[in-house]
Amino acid sequence: AIRPVWQYFIDHLHSLSHDNLAARFARGDQYLRDAGVFHRIYDQAGSTERDWPLSHVPLLIDGQEWRQITAGLVQRAELLERVVADLYGPARLVSEGHLPASLVAGNPEWLRPVVGLEPASEHFLHFLAFEIGRGPDGDWWVLGDRAQAPSGIAFALENRVATARVFADIFAEANVHRLAGFFRTFRDALQALRREPDGPIGILTPGPLSDTYFEHAYIARYLGFMLLEGEDLTVEHGHVMVRTVEGLKPISVLWRRIDSSYVDPLELDERSHLGTPGMIDALRHGTLTMVNMPGSGIVETRALLAFLPRICEALLGEPLALPNIATWWCGGERERAHVRAHVDEMMIGPALSTRLPFDVDEFTLIGGRNGERPSTAIQQWIEHEEGSLVGQEAVTLSTTPAWIDGRLVPRPMSLRVFLARTTNGWEVMPGGFARIGRTDDATAIAMQRGGSVADVWVIGEAPVKVESMVGSVPMHVATALLPSRAAENLYWLGRYSERAEGIMRLVRAWHARLAENDDPEAPLVAWLSTYLAALGIDVAAPVPDALRESLAVALGCASRIRDRFSVDGWAAINDLARSADRFAGTVEPGSDAAHAMGVLLRKVSGFSGLIHENMYRVAGWRFLALGRSIERGSSMAGLLANLADADAPEGAMDVAIEVGDSVMTHRRRFALETQRETVVDLLALDPLNPRAILCNLNEIRDHAA
Repeated sequence: AIRPVWQYFIDHLHSLSHDNLAARFARGDQYLRDAGVFHRIYDQAGSTERDWPLSHVPLLIDGQEWRQITAGLVQRAELLERVVADLYGPARLVSEGHLPASLVAGNPEWLRPVVGLEPASEHFLHFLAFEIGRGPDGDWWVLGDRAQAPSGIAFALENRVATARVFADIFAEANVHRLAGFFRTFRDALQALRREPDGPIGILTPGPLSDTYFEHAYIARYLGFMLLEGEDLTVEHGHVMVRTVEGLKPISVLWRRIDSSYVDPLELDERSHLGTPGMIDALRHGTLTMVNMPGSGIVETRALLAFLPRICEALLGEPLALPNIATWWCGGERERAHVRAHVDEMMIGPALSTRLPFDVDEFTLIGGRNGERPSTAIQQWIEHEEGSLVGQEAVTLSTTPAWIDGRLVPRPMSLRVFLARTTNGWEVMPGGFARIGRTDDATAIAMQRGGSVADVWVIGEAPVKVESMVGSVPMHVATALLPSRAAENLYWLGRYSERAEGIMRLVRAWHARLAENDDPEAPLVAWLSTYLAALGIDVAAPVPDALRESLAVALGCASRIRDRFSVDGWAAINDLARSADRFAGTVEPGSDAAHAMGVLLRKVSGFSGLIHENMYRVAGWRFLALGRSIERGSSMAGLLANLADADAPEGAMDVAIEVGDSVMTHRRRFALETQRETVVDLLALDPLNPRAILCNLNEIRDHAA
């Protein structure tokens, strides 16, 4: 039977034609592509970016059922806070026998330099995620705890926006709880932790090569936080400082999105290039609040699940309201015997692993099967490894509808739910991030294994309040700070986007002359070929490698400052780079290539207009404009030094005016054919011509001032 919460949605789905549904799904997918949402797949060949695998049918949960889930997760969040505080404090859980010492002392997630540290906020945990699943009997249980650097919250937002566009009509009527209120409350809570009332809040990211970098940039932009890498920070006298174009500025709240061990190469992993030396010392001085504290990843350990029910009784005096997946640590004789007796019904893997059950380790056996070990070998393996292994109940997940090949089919699902600590305690985001299986196999849920994701609709009994991000605390001081790394990338984005435009104009001029003469040895065509070759531009390729390389560098610079880019700006530069790559394999020399360069010029002009005219006029815009002016002025100087030379062939002056995008202006101002004096006057000495050297020198001077 269909659950009551699904009935209205299924009836609505049934009323839509296949063509209507296909158009709706395409609309959601187009939004995700335009927004630049992707996920990174890692394999033997390296990493590749794939389109976001949205399962368009959302997961629906009844409001009453959600309240039960919420109560259980709030209790669990408080329990994990107590556990972390004990393991880095009095260690009573070990001394009183509730937790084996080996699972702590031998755990790579337990960081000795953190022992004894007292968080400035008085809490170790501020943001958590729980992976939960529903069994075939309808009961929910916890598959894993995420406290290290929980991911997925921005993707949950993007899933919501895309799915709401797919089902805009029903979403407005279905009493779906909104997400904005959760983010506003969490943002306000982090602002309350600042030492300086108007100080910035940073998100510490590992950088663009991370598979969750899009999320970091999205959340930074959405909440108005600074997106920072380790090199953006330094520690002086126990205080964390941001390197900005205005000098070092203090920062007292960091939302950590890198693994704990990478935070401080001085006291933790010395090989880390992602963190900042001295970060632990700042925590020790109490000048920094880190969300979450380094070392909190220890609560993700698989083996800990075996002890949490007993620990909950000891610390909270009550049983777990939401049980976790049944787990047995093989370090105990009785538990090890139980695992050996039920090996065909279990997942057996490393005790200290922090992976989720469906994201199995290389050495995990599922149901005692791995195709190589006979049953006796598995038994001996368990007996020999003992405390380094755990047995877990084989995951059997409830299903949810997914639209596959034109019809609804059941697929296993799990749900990631997010909790944030606020001034009023833990708050649960009313929704989440659902993983949908590719097949009936529960281990195919992970995106790296081909799984998809879905929005989560918590359905209320009555109309819900429409939430927004509007708050009472202004963010203007924090957002005005420009990290030096961001300034550098903005500067080079300006230079390389302008360089690409200059190459397009030169290549278009060459192919236009080739089309007119149909002779590569014609004086002007040959002379231009030599000039372009000196610039590293090979005209043998209709779309030269130099152009594609310039666009690739510009795209790389833009990717490192995604938090400062609008969706339209990012879509424009992506479209530009993709168009150049597409033309490289299709266009022919001559008029075809000239036309292709014209198309690219219109696209690059659209991109330049978006980023230059729509950016707020603060320091970031000036660095972008500086890069453009320096590149444009120096390129024009080089162009005139050659095309305005006395030995240049006939027609060179016309090329200069064309490449300088000043044909119409020249006709209006001089009413005669191009001459050396008129070309130099217009392209070198005119303070009002945006292509002229003098005009760009004036802009450079003004921006530097």
